[in-house]
Amino acid sequence: MTKNTEKEMSFLEHLEVMRWHLLRSIAAVIILALVAFVFKDIVFDKIILAPKEPPFPTNRWLCQLGELLNLQRICINQDPFALQTVKMAEQFSMHIMVSLVAGIVVAFPYIFWEFWRFIVPALYDNEKKTASGAVFYTSLLFILGVAFGYYIIAPLSVNFLGNYKVSESVISAPTLRSYVGTITSVVLAAGVVFQLPILVYFLSKVGLVTPDFLKKYRRHSLVLIVTLSAIITPPDVFSQVLVAFPLVILYEIGISISKRIVREREEEFKDDDPPKKKKQAAEKAEQSKETEESSSEKEENNPEADTSSEPEEESSEPESPSEAKAQKKAKETKSTKAKEPKESKEKKETKDAKETKSTKKGTKKPPWKEPGEAEESSPTDQPD
Repeated sequence: MTKNTEKEMSFLEHLEVMRWHLLRSIAAVIILALVAFVFKDIVFDKIILAPKEPPFPTNRWLCQLGELLNLQRICINQDPFALQTVKMAEQFSMHIMVSLVAGIVVAFPYIFWEFWRFIVPALYDNEKKTASGAVFYTSLLFILGVAFGYYIIAPLSVNFLGNYKVSESVISAPTLRSYVGTITSVVLAAGVVFQLPILVYFLSKVGLVTPDFLKKYRRHSLVLIVTLSAIITPPDVFSQVLVAFPLVILYEIGISISKRIVREREEEFKDDDPPKKKKQAAEKAEQSKETEESSSEKEENNPEADTSSEPEEESSEPESPSEAKAQKKAKETKSTKAKEPKESKEKKETKDAKETKSTKKGTKKPPWKEPGEAEESSPTDQPD
């Protein structure tokens, strides 16, 4: 587990890098917003104002389903209402706002990619591997959420809010601003809500969310989902179930994702558990100590094994005391000879030479006669 090999940057350098990522993201949004601003007929007539018209796919399919099930209440948006503006600059301001929202929705994958590029250098290698498909799955869920909000929630909300009356004496004349605000808020909210699995994934990675926590508050989440679907849909069970069902599925997907992450973390903890490794090392050390102690006890209990390795000559006892004394003296002389330092050859030679000279001097006779020594007399010198 190593971080990126690039050198550590200072706080100002991080801000500089983040600034360029933000500038590129803003540039992408502005370019796509300009494209949407130019093609205003397609954006408004075919996309923004389409959910309140009868030919819209969801309105047409629900009407067909209502005819089959004999439920005329689910046939929605068959009487389209007209929109009005009360300010002179309202249409122009709505044109700019819708263009910006369209640019954000279309550029969302690129924006998240730039955001991901800023975060990746701070991740470890294993974190990069586990989160390698983050851009793809996040963009896919956002597109699915936007489509769900546009094709399911938006027509139901427009039908309920546009036809709701507190009294017959009140004339309903929705403005363009309120209608556009409803459509854009519903679509963007659905795109954000569909990021629930991604949010659960990262929170489970950090350890803030667990499967037990999500299961514990499952009932609370169901109540919240049903309440939300009842607010944004017409007052019938079919519409509420149609909106609540995908949200419940997303919540269950989040629970399964959290389970998988917790399981992977437990496996990694088992493999790389320092206390476990220390325990194994301590057990090995104890086993080695036990084997050493057992071997030492065997040696103490069997002293004959050491004596058996001695030579037979030393173990054999002498036959008589005189031989024992002789062997003892021989051992002592060997040890003393081994301990004494060896003299050099030159010293030995000089010593030997001195000894030979002294012996030679001692053998020669002096030229004078010693007193008391009798002279040998020849036979001619003897008296008659």
